[in-house]
Amino acid sequence: MTQDRKVYVLTVECPDRPGIVAKTSTFLYEAGASIDEAAQFGDPDTQRFFARVVFSFGGEHDLDAIREGMAAVAAPFDMIWTVSPTDVPMKLLIAVSRFGHCLNDLLHRWRAGSLPVDIAAVISNHDDMRSLVEWHGIPYHHLPVTKSTKAAQEQKLLALVDSLDIDLVVLARYMQILTPATCAALSRKCINIHHSFLPSFKGARPYHAAHDKGVKLIGATAHYVTSDLDEGPIIEQDVKRVSHAHTPHKMVEIGRDIESVVLARAVRWHAERRVFIDENKTVVFTP
Repeated sequence: MTQDRKVYVLTVECPDRPGIVAKTSTFLYEAGASIDEAAQFGDPDTQRFFARVVFSFGGEHDLDAIREGMAAVAAPFDMIWTVSPTDVPMKLLIAVSRFGHCLNDLLHRWRAGSLPVDIAAVISNHDDMRSLVEWHGIPYHHLPVTKSTKAAQEQKLLALVDSLDIDLVVLARYMQILTPATCAALSRKCINIHHSFLPSFKGARPYHAAHDKGVKLIGATAHYVTSDLDEGPIIEQDVKRVSHAHTPHKMVEIGRDIESVVLARAVRWHAERRVFIDENKTVVFTP
């Protein structure tokens, strides 16, 4: 593909029925687009259809006309759909507390150009990560949280989301439980990372508890945030084997590495519009 081609991602979600792919692909062909990548899935349990199509144009085209034409295709199928240019990255707001491994990994990938996002700001209930974030040239907002200030600080978070036109909030080991109202405001646009010991090993020292129980697998889970704590639709998971020889400290090190990788994958796949929420689970068209 030549560099002067304009590339878009079409996402489609609707009740599953015959003709969806045929109508959509015919429309793109008649509009003069080339289909560069396509993935689809019909869920037999929910009777929902999901598709992600990457298409491109080599010459002049009218995006407004494309969207207007797609709206006409979508209406009979009750589609929820988007058409997005791939050269406009999603805007991220990252929330962090005192553990910086996930934040540092995201910043490194973003700075290296391997994460297709624009990190607009970082917020934290502590000031520990300020120097790291500001070294990267990113605004840092210290929003200390107490029982009496929690609601007000979450309103400041939501105000930043609105004023910066944020597409995705990433909880990169942000050790605060968001209120149901904030979870609702950030529905489908907030990702969290946690160790995969939940719900078996809750609390501040899950790796120590897991070590005491002699677990043989440790891992991490990235999921969308809902008002049900740590039970939102799962985007990505990974695990690593451990043994009796691993100390709790070593297990923490291994766990942090897994958390960083799993969160980066989830953010990337969301930013590339590969993730669809299918009731309590997700459909993920991995690359």
